[in-house]
Amino acid sequence: MTVGHRPGAPGAPPPLEFTGFYEAHFHRLAVQLYAYLGDHAEAQDLTQEAFCRVLERWDRISTYDDPAAWVRRVAWNLATSRLRRVRTAVRHLARQREEHVAGPGPDRVALTAALAALPANQRQAVVLYHLAQLSVAEIADQLDAPEGTVRSWLSRGRAALASHLTDRQEVHRA
Repeated sequence: MTVGHRPGAPGAPPPLEFTGFYEAHFHRLAVQLYAYLGDHAEAQDLTQEAFCRVLERWDRISTYDDPAAWVRRVAWNLATSRLRRVRTAVRHLARQREEHVAGPGPDRVALTAALAALPANQRQAVVLYHLAQLSVAEIADQLDAPEGTVRSWLSRGRAALASHLTDRQEVHRA
């Protein structure tokens, strides 16, 4: 570290332990947000923003029992805020003009539609459990909900996904 620079200051290199933390957690968190948002670039941008906020406070956050939980919470909050802003913009644009865009492949469309059809709490629980591989206890802690509620969200979310994806397969067979 350069003399006179403090961690997180502009121009200061990140502390070595932060670099390892970043390398260990960035990809997993970006994948979670990608599944939640459906936009890879946006997921990476929001994950990067969350890590920038961690770096600014690294001296304090590095002492937490689970600094990854802090960065995950910040990233999910950023993603949820982004979704709200995007929905508002889309509603506004929909009133302005019709837009034609080439779509993604059928499997991605089916999964994205199925996830989007779930209530936000079920979608978060399913993504955190199956993609982020967090335990029910970790999800409950992150979402500030009882473990029983998380189990209920997972159960309902899985059932809704199964129903949605099964219905879609039957339509294609007909």
